[in-house]
Amino acid sequence: MIRNSAILLSLVAVMGLPHSASAVDAAQGGVLAKRWCAACHVVSADQASAGGQAAPFSTIGKMAGLDTARLALFLLLPHPKMPDMSLSRAEAADIAAYIHSQGR
Repeated sequence: MIRNSAILLSLVAVMGLPHSASAVDAAQGGVLAKRWCAACHVVSADQASAGGQAAPFSTIGKMAGLDTARLALFLLLPHPKMPDMSLSRAEAADIAAYIHSQGR
């Protein structure tokens, strides 16, 4: 119950950002992804391989029902297999936009 409440509050926080603050920058997300995610994920077409078994961003970006808001929320919540990157909401939104763009 507490976990569900935390997820709901995080989703409301991400979705409730003012328009000017929520303008996402997929290019900046790519910069962040190359810094934080490329060790485990293939984050771009020009990356030959990654050290981990994590899905490539091109695959994640094509997942049905996984929009940028859900991706951003996923990045903000702690996960056992992912390091705590202490991303801001804007950074999570930027990375989510970049992941989504890689699925096209």
